[in-house]
Amino acid sequence: MNPATRAALLRSLAPVALMGLIFFLSAQPSSGVHPWWEIVARKLGHVSGYLLLTLLWAWALQGAVRRPILIAVAISLAYACSDEYHQTFVRGRTGTPVDVGVDAIGIAIAAWWMTRRRARIRARRDPSVLRSSPARSP
Repeated sequence: MNPATRAALLRSLAPVALMGLIFFLSAQPSSGVHPWWEIVARKLGHVSGYLLLTLLWAWALQGAVRRPILIAVAISLAYACSDEYHQTFVRGRTGTPVDVGVDAIGIAIAAWWMTRRRARIRARRDPSVLRSSPARSP
């Protein structure tokens, strides 16, 4: 096993642990009736949890695969779908496409942030990346 693959396997423990936490939390039965502020807090939890999951997967896959952000997005979105399906088996819980959409917001924010960060790092290394085309130069 090459060092990059070994490092990716070790780093993958972090997102797998977060996936376990998400599974545990979504396995908790619910009364189904919640005040508005709790619903908002839960939705923010969805966004932040899947944002973090996407960041952790991209970090874990860095150097081991060609497009770690794209694969991190795919893994996180697939897990969001499977988690909602899992919730259909939990008393008082329902799996909804709306929650997958809320999870996707966190995933999209993470992908956007990582893509922008990568572009800024690349621009620092090579300032010509940010220059405008000669036709648009003043």
